[in-house]
Amino acid sequence: MVEPDARLALLEDWLSRDLNLRPARIEPASSDASFRRYFRAFCANGTYVVMDAPPGREDVRPYLRVSKLLEPLGIHVPHIHAADVERGWVLLEDLGTTPYLTRLGEPGAADALYADALATLARLQLHGAPAAGELAPYDRAALRREMDLMPEWFLARHLRLNLPEQTRAALEVTFEWLIEEALGQPQVFVHRDYHSRNLMVTASGNPGVIDFQDALRGPVGYDLVSLLKDCYIAWPRERVCAWVRRYRAQLGGSVLAGRDEGEFLRWFDLIGVQRHLKVLGIFARLWHRDGKAGYLRDLPLTLYYLQQTCREYPQLAALGALLEGPVAGELPRATACALGSGP
Repeated sequence: MVEPDARLALLEDWLSRDLNLRPARIEPASSDASFRRYFRAFCANGTYVVMDAPPGREDVRPYLRVSKLLEPLGIHVPHIHAADVERGWVLLEDLGTTPYLTRLGEPGAADALYADALATLARLQLHGAPAAGELAPYDRAALRREMDLMPEWFLARHLRLNLPEQTRAALEVTFEWLIEEALGQPQVFVHRDYHSRNLMVTASGNPGVIDFQDALRGPVGYDLVSLLKDCYIAWPRERVCAWVRRYRAQLGGSVLAGRDEGEFLRWFDLIGVQRHLKVLGIFARLWHRDGKAGYLRDLPLTLYYLQQTCREYPQLAALGALLEGPVAGELPRATACALGSGP
């Protein structure tokens, strides 16, 4: 049983008195990089997941709104049974306890799991245009704001690098080029965190999709790269490219598929650079601002993706030089120091 706290006691009262569920017990289900918490409530008629989003720190309304956009498209999001917007509670369908990440390493599992995830993504992108129209755009300001997290939190705060003016100017040019490339892609419904920790293995309607409240209308390659260049698990480039080709085939002759495989792969790779720059900044910020050290262990894989792509595109040579040199040199020391095992 969870140690009592004020919000948990109120949440139990909401379930029992307002919803007449009277749970036999409540256990932690998961937490994430925000201030949200999730609990599993064991009731006479089954189990539920309860989102606890403290008002003033979190707002459940975006979650409720995006859920209503996704569910009619046949995307298996947790069905909402009840919500108290003012107090920040949502009663959800329980999608189980098995995220993709725990199963992907099993022999022979990856192709089947990714086939389901890619089919779901294709359904969302091919049929989700009206829903995407209800979302805010992944515009220039949003793309730039995210990339700026990398020099602020990863380079300056985590690695303590003081970049020369020439390098800062080169980053500026690179960021602007990446923004133009992102805005040039077909714009679709973007989950923004479509990866192995947010996809649940379910007996029917696999996968269950969670953590979608920050969805925007943005580049077609974004969710695909989130899935196949996942910051928590890696695959050989050849295998990733095969999945990308397979996905493009599912898009048929639509404009979303691009002129040819080369253009589509370019979209995939370059929006991946934008995403992974952002992720470096977020993972560092989660430690230096929020005291969450677990994501520091995922920095090397995120950096590897960036290094890999920079070697493929001449326009990313300056960024690649920074990543291969000062960044790669300082990252092990900085992270070891943060985790308490370094000087």
